[in-house]
Amino acid sequence: MTSVETAKGSVVSTNLGRVLMHEHVFVISTEIQNNYPDEWGDEETRISDAADRLNELKAAGIDTILDPTAIGLGRYIPRIQLVAARTDINIVCATGLYTFNELPHYYQRRSPVNGVDPMATHFVQDITNGFADTGIKAGVIKCATDKLGLTPDVERTLRACAQAHRETGCPITTHTNAETKRGLDQQKIFAEEGVDLSRVVIGHCGDTNDIDYLQALLDQGSILGMDRFGIDGYLNTQQRVEVVAELCKRGHASQLVLSHDASCYIDWIEGEVPLAPLPNWHYLHISQDVVPALLQIGVTDGQIDEMLIRTPHRFLDSVNKGGY
Repeated sequence: MTSVETAKGSVVSTNLGRVLMHEHVFVISTEIQNNYPDEWGDEETRISDAADRLNELKAAGIDTILDPTAIGLGRYIPRIQLVAARTDINIVCATGLYTFNELPHYYQRRSPVNGVDPMATHFVQDITNGFADTGIKAGVIKCATDKLGLTPDVERTLRACAQAHRETGCPITTHTNAETKRGLDQQKIFAEEGVDLSRVVIGHCGDTNDIDYLQALLDQGSILGMDRFGIDGYLNTQQRVEVVAELCKRGHASQLVLSHDASCYIDWIEGEVPLAPLPNWHYLHISQDVVPALLQIGVTDGQIDEMLIRTPHRFLDSVNKGGY
C-alpha cells in the first residue's frame, strides 16, 4: 500500500478521501508582507482563520486539498504546518516554480551541474528530503505557462520540473492560460523530456468551453484541471458545469479533477475572501452548488467519485522511477 506526502506527514493514499486538486491556503507577496505587514495583520489570527475555513470544508465532505503554492506564490511550509495541526484536512504541498516570464535572479545565474538544472536539484530535494528542516515533503511539482507562452525561462522551468519528475516519479500540476491553449505547449515540452503525460494535470482547463482544445489534451493522456469554479470572469458556474458534463458524456470522467483555485488569504487582489465581485469563489462552492448541478445535468455519482476520489488518488500515488 503506497502513501502520499502531506503537511502532517505520509498518508496512505486510500485514506485521502475526497480531494480538491487545486486550492491554496495562502497566496502572499512575501517581500511586501515582510516589509509592510499591516494588511496581513496578526499571524495567529490568519492561521486560526485558515484552520476554521478548512474545518468547514472537511464538514462539507472534502478530506484533502492539493495546495500548489510553489516558489513565486509565497510558499512558507512552517505556516502551513501550523494550519494543518488544527484541521483534519490533508494538505498536499508543492515544490516547483511559478513564473509567467523570467526566472528569479538566483536561478538565472546558476548553471547546470552534470546536466542537472539547479532548479531540478531543489525540487528533488523538496520531494526526497523535505522543505528546509520541516520534515514535510512535497507531493507534487508545480509550474506555469500563461499568455506569454514558452519564454526561454518558462521553458527552462518546465524542463527542470520534468527532470525532477523523472528522478522521483512525483506528479506535475500546472497553471495554464486556456484561451491561448498553453496546455499544448506544456505537453510538447514534457513529452520531449520523457514525462508520462498521464502523471500531469493541465491546470485551469475549466476556463474554456473549446471542446476541441480540451479533447486534444485528453487524447495525449493528461488529466484536466476543471479547477476554477467560482471565478466567473472566464466562464460562469453553469457554463463550467456544462463543459464537465460534456466531457463526462464522452467518457473522460477519469481524466478530470475538480477545484476552485481559492484561498484563505490572497494579497494579489484587494479585499478579504470571498471577494465581493466573486461571491462563489470559496472552498465550499463545489460541495454546495457544483456537485448538485452536475448530478442534475446527468453526471452520475460514479463519475463524481472518479473526479473527486479515484483520479486524485491515482495521480498523487507517486512511485519512484529512478535516475535521470
